[in-house]
Amino acid sequence: MPPPLATRAPAKINLTLHVFGRRADGYHELESLVAFAGTGDDLRLEPGPRLALRARGPTAILAGSDADNLVLKAARLLADRVEGLQLGTFHLTKRLPVAAGIGGGSSDAAAALRLLARLNGLPLSHAGLREAARLTGADVPVCLEPRARMMRGAGEELGAPLNLPRLFAVLVNPRVPVETPAVFKALGLRLGQALAGAEHPSIERSALIDTLSAARNDLEPPALHIQPLIGEALGLLRQTRGCRLARMSGSGATVFGLYDDCEAAAAAAKAVRRARPDWWVKATSLR
Repeated sequence: MPPPLATRAPAKINLTLHVFGRRADGYHELESLVAFAGTGDDLRLEPGPRLALRARGPTAILAGSDADNLVLKAARLLADRVEGLQLGTFHLTKRLPVAAGIGGGSSDAAAALRLLARLNGLPLSHAGLREAARLTGADVPVCLEPRARMMRGAGEELGAPLNLPRLFAVLVNPRVPVETPAVFKALGLRLGQALAGAEHPSIERSALIDTLSAARNDLEPPALHIQPLIGEALGLLRQTRGCRLARMSGSGATVFGLYDDCEAAAAAAKAVRRARPDWWVKATSLR
């Protein structure tokens, strides 16, 4: 039997998220600059005759049952498309909060597909792999190769990888789940309706934080209405010394603050933990 394989499933951060409207098919048309954090879950694949999942870690109990876990969903979808696919037991160490706007489950699923691709000698460009990612969830394709890039449409259109400078960040989650469908529903767009707002700015690498400041997350207002603790988390970040930008990621409830260096980010994380020791707080970097 081949030896076990392992990979990291990094947190996905929506640095920007512009919603242009709601399509006739019900999906929302968006444009988002996505980056990936140095923190995340870990996934190991032990090759074997049967597909299985073992989860542990501080947030494992919230990761869902085997029936709805995205790791197993992605693996089954790939097995349906690749005859004779070698499988095995996945061992997931779950650290990221769930229903948190940072793609934890999607990144786990993408990591599972990467490991199965390595085990079976499949390139990440394999049509069956790409289709399995798309069918697993809207955020899974962008997590398949976790590098900063633009994503458009309903997540199916991916731009080329971007060589962004490292961003020093603090991630804060008030440990309350926010369901993505509820946030889009609160946005209140009818089928075919456009959402007014400025176009997404061009990414300027030399002044990245200034560029990001000119953008927005259109899901932030409805998410704040659903879960006011998001506003408290943003307020705490904005009060920390050196915070250049504070914004919600995805559909929430995780927010992020950006800083000029790792020392400022570490000090900010310490300040937020002191104010809210019950929250999930992580100093990290984004690329």
